[in-house]
Amino acid sequence: MKAGIPAFFLVLTLCSAATAQVRVYRGTSAYSSDVICTVDDGNVFRKTSSYTSDILCHVAKNRVYKGTSAYTSDVIYTITDGKVYKRTSSYTSDIRFTIRDGKIYRGTSSYTSDILATIRNGKVYRGTSSYTSDIEFTIDGYLTIEEFFAVWYVVH
Repeated sequence: MKAGIPAFFLVLTLCSAATAQVRVYRGTSAYSSDVICTVDDGNVFRKTSSYTSDILCHVAKNRVYKGTSAYTSDVIYTITDGKVYKRTSSYTSDIRFTIRDGKIYRGTSSYTSDILATIRNGKVYRGTSSYTSDIEFTIDGYLTIEEFFAVWYVVH
């Protein structure tokens, strides 16, 4: 019985962590006035809102949808194996981004000149930069790759 109690609290803690809100801030800020969006359970909300009417986009399986829609016509991105496709496509010609080694590349490129952003320690830098002044946004928590690209859509 005693061994079951710590296990219960561990499961409860993990479940709480899985549903924690993640805030995305402008630049290096951590002020609530600089929150761009909040991610909670695959939903990306406007600023610090948690109202259904303020859902900008959401994630379901490997897709990012506009608002609360579940229609295939409202798919923004389909994400498979580190590749982000336009809408519901799976054609190589429709790859918008490739994520590899913490970097977001334009299309299927692997050239340094095609790096759009570098992700490091919860910060998203422009291009290959590591300068504080080039931080586009800061993520205060953990996101799935699908949630990250939902945020990317909102920010860009």
